[in-house]
Amino acid sequence: MQRELIVLSVFGTRPEAIKMVPLVRQLEHAQGIRSLVCVTAQHRQMLDSVMAQFALRADYDLNLMKSGQTLTSITTGVLEGMEGVLQDCHPDLVLVHGDTTTSTAAALAAFYRQVAVGHVEAGLRSHDRYSPFPEEMNRVLTGRLATLHFAPSEGSRENLLREGITENVHVVGNTVIDALRLMVHDGYRFHDPALANLPLDEGRWILMTAHRRENLGAPLESICRAVLRLVEDNPEVHVVYPVHPNPRVRQTAYAVLGNAARVHLIDPVEVEDMHNLIRRCDLVMTDSGGLQEEAPALGKPVIVLRTETERPEVVEAGLALLAGVEEEGVYAAGSLLLHDGETYHRMSHAVNPYGDGHASEKIAAIIQEYRRSLPD
Repeated sequence: MQRELIVLSVFGTRPEAIKMVPLVRQLEHAQGIRSLVCVTAQHRQMLDSVMAQFALRADYDLNLMKSGQTLTSITTGVLEGMEGVLQDCHPDLVLVHGDTTTSTAAALAAFYRQVAVGHVEAGLRSHDRYSPFPEEMNRVLTGRLATLHFAPSEGSRENLLREGITENVHVVGNTVIDALRLMVHDGYRFHDPALANLPLDEGRWILMTAHRRENLGAPLESICRAVLRLVEDNPEVHVVYPVHPNPRVRQTAYAVLGNAARVHLIDPVEVEDMHNLIRRCDLVMTDSGGLQEEAPALGKPVIVLRTETERPEVVEAGLALLAGVEEEGVYAAGSLLLHDGETYHRMSHAVNPYGDGHASEKIAAIIQEYRRSLPD
């Protein structure tokens, strides 16, 4: 009889956790697999909230987050911490997600011990190594280190093929759609009082997030000015903006939007509240990668507050507008979706390219097949 395959899932940030939880849950019940979890706590508090939400326990916790951390300190901390974890549990496969520094460093640590790596959400590319930074190079490097590649879309698969990565590339959809199936439901009541007290049944609501490193400073100021104009020019429009804890983000957001009528600046919200908030809003304006996947799955058009996206599928499928970061472009995109009913209807009913919410099942089945291919 073939022995159990030990699979170690490693993640360290809130977005990774959201997308990995459905897969971890699936692996816990997969025949022939022993599922373990290691968190790096690259982002401590925001990661912990997701873990608590899903009652998920980490078998290993590197607890890396510290004040003033840098990309170098995170990378070296993950490498050093993973060395001990790998020595202790001897995994056959290390699963990492997406494009974080945690993912790349964990994949490198596994490579150093000749442990196979599975890359969830593989193949995304902006084709600009410095935008988003450092995510674009993280995902490229992780792709070179991985043995199994779980691409969310055909476009992601084609990116890998163009780079010469041709073996063990599987199009499975995106696990974030799996997460939405677990959390979004009718009659949902918000846990956060800041959301529970919003008059979401009145007027039209824009959900906004903006915090990416490359948008800090002048770009974020331009984005906020455009949002302010949209609210001032459309009396029925409200904006809810969960503001990232980064001091530079908060300083700009509150300076431009802090006194604006019908603009609700709130602290970051728990993942279940966030997903149900997307459902209750009319459209989403964001520089987040995850929201570009989540909002279309809930029928909400997206305005992408960036000059490029590694998720071109949502733009090509007619689910999102790439607005850039200049005030006029962002204002024009918002005005279009607020006033052109035909465009709004078409975008809110387009087909989501990221699958049907069963990506985790597909990945688990592929891992089980990989187990059968290994020598006893």
